[in-house]
Amino acid sequence: MPHPFDTALELDFSETRAGSARGQTSPDYANMVGPFGGLTAAAIVAAISAHPDRLGDPVSLTVNYAAPIDDGDFDIVLRAVRTNRTNQHWIAELSQAGDIKTTATAVFGIRRSTWSDTEPQPPSAPDPEDAVQQDISSFVVWTRNYEMRFVEGALPGDGAGESPESTSTLWVRDHPRRALDFPALTALCDVFYPRVFLRRGQFIPAGTISFTVYFHAEADDLARQGDDFLLATARAQRFSGGYFDQNAQLWGRDGTLLATTHQVVYFKS
Repeated sequence: MPHPFDTALELDFSETRAGSARGQTSPDYANMVGPFGGLTAAAIVAAISAHPDRLGDPVSLTVNYAAPIDDGDFDIVLRAVRTNRTNQHWIAELSQAGDIKTTATAVFGIRRSTWSDTEPQPPSAPDPEDAVQQDISSFVVWTRNYEMRFVEGALPGDGAGESPESTSTLWVRDHPRRALDFPALTALCDVFYPRVFLRRGQFIPAGTISFTVYFHAEADDLARQGDDFLLATARAQRFSGGYFDQNAQLWGRDGTLLATTHQVVYFKS
């Protein structure tokens, strides 16, 4: 049986015009409104990765969610706007019946052997087997596709009250287990519920507007992770005027920083 993630990312390049791919939303990855945003971002990474003109692997991705995506077919139109010796710049548009729902820019590139260093350290955490698993699939459907074991900042329950801190740290992996690749890492960067839920101690209407991933991992780094847990941590900076931003880091169990991410979220409160 194919993994639900791979089924959700099936793209057809045969029936659309050159430079485009057709996909379909998956009920397994439904969110409160439309599909899980991480899956939409992963579909764009997968579409560029499958393009015959693609150079190298993902370096960065920014996705702007312009409008809710309806259940059903969608088209991703791709355009490589510039290709240099070691990097390539892409523009992508996801539309339904000609109505643009999502826009994105991406940089792919060939990584070279250079001096390297990682300044931050992974957060302190027990082994995932010793962390508490939280099932929030009754809250949003797409979370049933992930095993989440929280170290801090689990989704607040009824009567939790406000929190002075917005940090959540958890061990997370695909469920069923699946070997890590760039589309899967992209989706995992968006597994965090909105930070305003934790600060206010309650559900508040909120949704991501813009989502950026910086890929620090090379293919060998992903291969070393296999289908193991990743350590993910996120926090907000400021809540103001109906918007807030949150940044996050995703680490391998071996201490490799695989990706950092930043997003802007609207909320009503």
